[in-house]
Amino acid sequence: MKVADFRSDTVTLPSEEMKSAMLKAPLGDDVYEEDPTVKELEEYSAHLLGKSAALFAPSGTQSNLLALLSHCQRGDEYIVGQHAHTYKYEGGGAAVLGSIQPQPIAFESPGIIPIDLIKQAIKPNDIHFAKTKLISLENTCFGCVVPQDYIHSTKSICDEYKLKFHLDGARLFNASVASNQSAATIAEPFDSISICLSKGLGAPVGSVLVGSFELIQEAKRWRKMLGGGMRQAGLLAAAGIYALKNNVERLAEDHQRAQILHEALSEIKGISLKPYSAQTNMVFIDVPEESLNQFHSLAKDNNIVLPNGKELRLVIHLDIDDDAINRLISVFKATYSE
Repeated sequence: MKVADFRSDTVTLPSEEMKSAMLKAPLGDDVYEEDPTVKELEEYSAHLLGKSAALFAPSGTQSNLLALLSHCQRGDEYIVGQHAHTYKYEGGGAAVLGSIQPQPIAFESPGIIPIDLIKQAIKPNDIHFAKTKLISLENTCFGCVVPQDYIHSTKSICDEYKLKFHLDGARLFNASVASNQSAATIAEPFDSISICLSKGLGAPVGSVLVGSFELIQEAKRWRKMLGGGMRQAGLLAAAGIYALKNNVERLAEDHQRAQILHEALSEIKGISLKPYSAQTNMVFIDVPEESLNQFHSLAKDNNIVLPNGKELRLVIHLDIDDDAINRLISVFKATYSE
């Protein structure tokens, strides 16, 4: 029985076609800016998002950090959601490595920081305060697409207060497919965008920071300082090119399977679905604690890998097929229908 891993879309494995593209990639030394495949990935990513330049990075954590370090100086501040990835799940890198103060604000709903609270958080020009320099959003956030009118409203604040605007777009293409908007349309208001290649797009490694030529030149220096300068990195960049050219539109299949799972689980008594479930490729569910051991044991018997605990984020990706969805539904029904 094939393993079905629902923990994250980071667990995807490269296809044979992707590995073939990697083996055939022309290579050079990327620190010397001589790797043609890395250049192709960066140029293609910039074009796809409607910006002038891009930079290949080993991870989304580093790509986001490069943006924050390039936009902000020591003692500056960035405004971010309380549960946003750049604030909560990236090791405090902006504060530790950049001396950049985060100003977290509670989300009103996934990805939405209340506009009035953003304005209240912007510091006046006073020596007592860190300088507010940047607002950072995330799209998708908890699997939800952030509305474009909200993005433009936040952009208006940036323009009014002369702030920079960054997007953690780790799953930007999920947002694009789900909303029927181009990635460039979503990216247009932002000064920088980080896109992840190793989640739903299925590449084994890597993210890309996209923005202006000047921003990317600054980010290159930070990438070298952080140890992110790789040599014959085209081997990895080729996987990213394949992912962007072949695995974007198929994200709709993940969204559809998430809907199927959501609908089936909504009919089972005793489990609770979050209201923002299945907008894209994620289903959020609470399961009763008294049946937890039985549930996880049965999942293991069916070769299903799940997050620990009773609050589950179930993530659909290219290695989750219809059989995996049906097996997981059967485990839920066998545990909770009685």
